[in-house]
Amino acid sequence: MKPALACLGLLTYLFLGPAHAEQPRVAIIIDDLGYELEAGRRAIALPGPLTYAVLPGTPRGRLLAEAAHDSGKEVLLHLPMQSVDHRGAPEPGGIMLDMTRNALRTTFDDAIESVPHAIGVNTHRGSLVTRHPGHMRWLMDEIKGRDPLFFIDSFTTHESVALQVARESGVSAVRRDVFLDPDHSPDTVEHEFERMKAFAREHGQVVAIAHPYPHTLEFLERELPRLAEEGFELVPISHVFISAGE
Repeated sequence: MKPALACLGLLTYLFLGPAHAEQPRVAIIIDDLGYELEAGRRAIALPGPLTYAVLPGTPRGRLLAEAAHDSGKEVLLHLPMQSVDHRGAPEPGGIMLDMTRNALRTTFDDAIESVPHAIGVNTHRGSLVTRHPGHMRWLMDEIKGRDPLFFIDSFTTHESVALQVARESGVSAVRRDVFLDPDHSPDTVEHEFERMKAFAREHGQVVAIAHPYPHTLEFLERELPRLAEEGFELVPISHVFISAGE
């Protein structure tokens, strides 16, 4: 490198910091909206550009999707998928392992129609179905056919192939990095929130998922406004794809 260019680079670093020194991005998805009206409204009122994943075919799903959209928040289809420990009847809009290709298409059509303003799809449960490449490829074909829909793997099993199949199918996709409330303990939420921030600092961005539990909402109401003070940028989920250049 020529001396003049090296000097310019040093000055740029000293005054502006390293080229990659941007605010770490935090994208938080609130899952499981559609049943509880008041919890859903409280979640939508959280400060900042959070994203809301709405279960299809639920009594208040359409209303809450409209409310989130009217509040300037992004909406996802929270698509139920069969889990390893599934018992009883499928959830409305659920993708099951014994489905045919046509049945999956029809189920997905109905599900996406029941959640207005959905700009992407994320998985609800799914620890069984997301490990099966055939069903995942069928699903990605449906999502790809509705471009620019994108996909977020909630990653409920480390055996999930959903992210890999999505990318092979040309679907913009990421996966969840942190669950903020894998149990109902307030201590867990606090611990995972700190882990979320550490992940964002290390990797530049993080995708976190939470639920409209009372203790989670109370914690987020208090802590979300502090993220900017701590140097984080709270972003809607679509910005994760923009920052990745997709």
